[in-house]
Amino acid sequence: MPKTTNETFSIHGEQLLKKIKELVNEGNVRKITIKDKTGKELMTFPLTVGVVGAVFAPVLAAVGALAALVGECTIMVEKEEA
Repeated sequence: MPKTTNETFSIHGEQLLKKIKELVNEGNVRKITIKDKTGKELMTFPLTVGVVGAVFAPVLAAVGALAALVGECTIMVEKEEA
């Protein structure tokens, strides 16, 4: 079973979509959770190998809408180690 690590980023809403795209492009991300500044979970989505393009577009649209509504948020990233 592959080993996983977790990373946390504090980010402002306007930078949220850009950061999510960067993380997805890394390729080793298994799950992303977005929380507001109080720690309330706003969105969680799993990523599997090959999730790109049209399949991922609705998730990015939802993240973009969320970014417009939140000020500061936290991104929790679960990554698979090589």
